[in-house]
Amino acid sequence: MARPSPLDTIAAFASPPGGAARAVLRISGPRVLELARGCLRDPLPAARGLLTTRFDPATGRGTWPALGLWMPGPRSYTGEDVLELHLPGAEALCALALERVVQLGARPAEPGEFTRRAFLNGRMDLTQAEGVADLVGAKNEGQRRAALRLLEGDLGRRVADLVEELLGLSALAEASLDFDEYDTGAVPRDELRAGLLRARAQLEAVRAQVAAGAPASGRVCAVLAGAPNGGKSSLFNALTGAAALVSPRAGTTRDRLEGTWRADGLAIELWDLPGLDDAAEGLDALAQDRARASLAGADLILWVASAADPRAARPPYLRELPPGAARILVWSQIDVPGARPEPPAELLGALGHPPVARVSALRGLGLDELSRATRARVGALPEVGGVSRETAGRHRMALDDAGGELEAAERVLDAEGPLDLFASHLVAAGRALEALGGSHTAEDVLDRIFARFCLGK
Repeated sequence: MARPSPLDTIAAFASPPGGAARAVLRISGPRVLELARGCLRDPLPAARGLLTTRFDPATGRGTWPALGLWMPGPRSYTGEDVLELHLPGAEALCALALERVVQLGARPAEPGEFTRRAFLNGRMDLTQAEGVADLVGAKNEGQRRAALRLLEGDLGRRVADLVEELLGLSALAEASLDFDEYDTGAVPRDELRAGLLRARAQLEAVRAQVAAGAPASGRVCAVLAGAPNGGKSSLFNALTGAAALVSPRAGTTRDRLEGTWRADGLAIELWDLPGLDDAAEGLDALAQDRARASLAGADLILWVASAADPRAARPPYLRELPPGAARILVWSQIDVPGARPEPPAELLGALGHPPVARVSALRGLGLDELSRATRARVGALPEVGGVSRETAGRHRMALDDAGGELEAAERVLDAEGPLDLFASHLVAAGRALEALGGSHTAEDVLDRIFARFCLGK
C-alpha cells in the first residue's frame, strides 16, 4: 500500500460524526486556495482571519451558510495552508461537502494525518503529537492534565537539553583522541566522568517525570472475577457487546478477555478472567496464575457469584484479592430457578460488605443498577490520570535504551577503555532520546503512533 503523499491536499471533518448544529471541515495542503475558489462564494482574506460566506455543493440546489477560518502556512496547525469551514451539521450535508472538496482535488485524510503533518513540518515534536491523541482520548481530568503537559512540550524540551549535553560530552571525548593523555588539549577522564554523572542525573529526572505521568493503567480497569460458571462471560458479553464463548462447562474461559464498558457514561476497561478454582491443574492452573496477576492490577473487582450456586458463600481465592482495589458483589443469574434472592452474609463479610448488584445477564436485569454502583465506586477512587499505555510504553522504552547506553559508557570509563567507544555509547544514547522526540524514528513506528488518531486530527 502506497504511503500517503505529503504533497496532497487533504480534507476531513474534525468534529465528531453524527448530527449537530455545526460541523468542522478541515482542509490542509498546497491547493487550499484553489479549492476555496471552487466551493466558496467569497474569496479568502489576504492574511489570516475569519470570513462569513456561503458554501456551494455544486448540486444546483442552493448554497449553505459557512464560517471560514483561514490560516496560511507556515503559521498554522499543520504548517501548511489550512482552511476550516464551519457548516450546518446535518450528516447528509456533511457528506456532500466532503464529496465536493474531493471533486475539486483534495483527498480524504488518513487518521492522524493533520497532526502527522504538523510533526513532519516541525510544528511539534512526537511527544506533543502523542499529547494530541491522549487529549482526544482523555476520560477524566487527570488524563486531560497529563495530555496537556505533553502538548506543552516540557518533556520534549528536557529531552532535547539532555541530547545536547550528551553530544557536547561526546565531542569532548572525541577531541581528546587527537592528544596524548598528558597534552594540554586532552580532557581529563575525571571531567568526562563528571559530565556523564550529570547526564545520568538528568536522565533519571526525565524518567521520574515520565513515571509520574504514566500509571500502570491509563484508565479505570475493572475485572470480572469469581468461581467457574458464575456467569462472568455472559455478563462480559452483555456489558461490552462482545461475543465471548459461553458454556455450562467449567473452564471455558482460559485467556483474559478485554473490552470497553460504558458504565453510566463512564468508559471502563473491563477484563473477563478465568474462573478461580483451587483444584485447577495443567493449563487450567496456568490460567489461574494469569488471573491472579490480572487481579493484582485491577482498580475495581466485580466479584461475580451465582445466586443459584450453593457454594457461593465460600468462594476460592477471596484471601488473595488485592486489598487496595474497590469491590462490588455481582449477584448473578437471579432468574435461574432456585436462585437465592439475597447473597449470604458470610460472602458479604468475606468481601468487606461491598455494594451489591443483582443481575441476570441473559435477560438484561440489573445492568443499570450495576452501572450506577460502578460509577459510584469509581468516583470514590483516587483520580486515574496519566498518558495512555501506548505513549507511556514508548517513552519508557526510549529512556531505557538511553540508560543502557550510559551504563555502558560508564563501564568503559571504569575499565580505562578507549574514548572513541565511550563517545559511541553517548551518541547511541542521544539517538535513543531523539527517537523519543521523533527526529530519529522509523516510519513504521510513526505509522503505529498516528494510526491511534481519529479522522480529522
